Amino acid sequence: MAKIKHIGIISIDPARLAEFYEQVFDMTVLHRSKSGAVYMTDGYMNIALLPNKAEGKPNGINHFGFHIDDQAEIASRLDKFGIAPPADRPADRPFAEKRATDPDGNNFDLSVHGFQEVEYAAHRKKKQTDKVDA
Repeated sequence: MAKIKHIGIISIDPARLAEFYEQVFDMTVLHRSKSGAVYMTDGYMNIALLPNKAEGKPNGINHFGFHIDDQAEIASRLDKFGIAPPADRPADRPFAEKRATDPDGNNFDLSVHGFQEVEYAAHRKKKQTDKVDA
């Protein structure tokens, strides 16, 4: 099966966006091109932050997701960039618990449990209750 390993994001300021992904998600810069594009990785997924060459913001990706260890830590890092705290996803969404945006307004999902298994909000709540009761 093919696996998504790369996403391209158009940005007015790729260097600023690279700094954001570096500081918030500990991504590493792989390459900076003469065009101003910045290529980054988390060791599994690569992103290309590409300079916007058109007037205005063109249509782009809808969202992408990060599998993370700690929602509070990421919220704290987002705050340093003046980004609103991640919002809860609707209870009927089986993958990500939260959604936020980068400085360019690109949506991304945040999931502690990951994107490989279905886990609705009720499942997450039960797991938390079971931990407290144990």
